[in-house]
Amino acid sequence: MRINREIRADKVRVISESGEQIGIMFLREALSRAEEAGLDLVEISPAAKPPVVKIVDYGKFRYHQQKKEKDSKKAQVQIRVKEVKLKPNIDDHDFQTKLKHAREFILKGNKVRISIMFRGREMLHIDLGQKVVDQFCVNLSDIALMESPPKLMGKTMSTVLSPSGKKPKPVQ
Repeated sequence: MRINREIRADKVRVISESGEQIGIMFLREALSRAEEAGLDLVEISPAAKPPVVKIVDYGKFRYHQQKKEKDSKKAQVQIRVKEVKLKPNIDDHDFQTKLKHAREFILKGNKVRISIMFRGREMLHIDLGQKVVDQFCVNLSDIALMESPPKLMGKTMSTVLSPSGKKPKPVQ
């Protein structure tokens, strides 16, 4: 952002400190008006023909601009992908624990990647891993949607669940 003598245009469209348009004038004239007011001439829109400049206090202007940027960052929601790793021969209690963690992640608005790791002879029984993934997805179907069917890549089968937006029914 260019201010005062850094502005490189001959003619500029000037906006006063109160926000009203003064009009198109030579840069020298606009600079003298800004100096008379004890303020700075700040280039707001350099791509416009002619460039738009505003008579403001530069320090205050930068402060308000940074504050707007910070507020807009606060409003952004970042979706993260959390991963839950399982084995095809997982015990029921372990399965319930992993399910509970995945449910918490989804309720917080995160996506969940379910990964089933196959080792050694387990590669012969991929259908067991498929059943575990299907059961996991059925148990979370009240709050999550499966983005794509489970895919086997090497020794890992994985799928991603995303929040569906529905609130779960309270347990009685």
